[in-house]
Amino acid sequence: MKFSNQIWAFIPARSGSKSIKNKNILKINNVHLIGYSIKFAKKLKKISKIIFSSDSNKYLAIAKKYGCENLVLRKKSLSLDNTPDVEVFYSYVKNLISKKKLLPKYFLHLRPTTPIRSKKNFNKALNLFLKNKNKFSSLRSVSKMSNPSYKTMRIVNKKLCSLFNKDFDMDKLNVPKEKFPVTYVPNGQFDFIKTENILKKKFHGKKVLPFITSGFCSDIDDIEDFKKVSMFIKKKTDKFDINYKLI
Repeated sequence: MKFSNQIWAFIPARSGSKSIKNKNILKINNVHLIGYSIKFAKKLKKISKIIFSSDSNKYLAIAKKYGCENLVLRKKSLSLDNTPDVEVFYSYVKNLISKKKLLPKYFLHLRPTTPIRSKKNFNKALNLFLKNKNKFSSLRSVSKMSNPSYKTMRIVNKKLCSLFNKDFDMDKLNVPKEKFPVTYVPNGQFDFIKTENILKKKFHGKKVLPFITSGFCSDIDDIEDFKKVSMFIKKKTDKFDINYKLI
């Protein structure tokens, strides 16, 4: 097993999304969501190869139209709601090993549901990761939460309860958010993953280097997210259309 000193972009897109049907191939400004990630990856000089993985031949055909040449049709069993990311990557890497192919040292994980990314931020994140690669297991981009998680509630026995302990005293949460630690949420822009960890069936690991991004977060999980991101992109290109259509 040999490693090359390369970084490969890996874009996984299963077809069975339940939050929005065929979410990964929705269009914004006539560009499929998977197209945004492929087009972005093609701009990155430090990326040696772009891999697109899906359980759908239709998705693979769309990816090919955007110039992606390394298409992987994966099993349906690797495209379930509860399939961990590491299983998809592990299957791909093990297949390369079985064919005695050279492996990259690192993968750039690009989630197709995050269409807006900055090349400048990518270069900053990559440089940060490479400088600290021996200290950290991976890098993950995150956004600061407007309200910290510590103010989040759940419902227990039909009553509001603290998220972190079984405390029903909501007055404890009625304090300025500045009184709580800052919390962050993954935003899907950049994940740098070590291939050696994938072979151990680890993904991010226990020493994850955060890369904090600011500004608009384009991570799409549901229809409301899709509308917000569509509005943002269309305003930026002067093609805003109030009538959202799922294509």
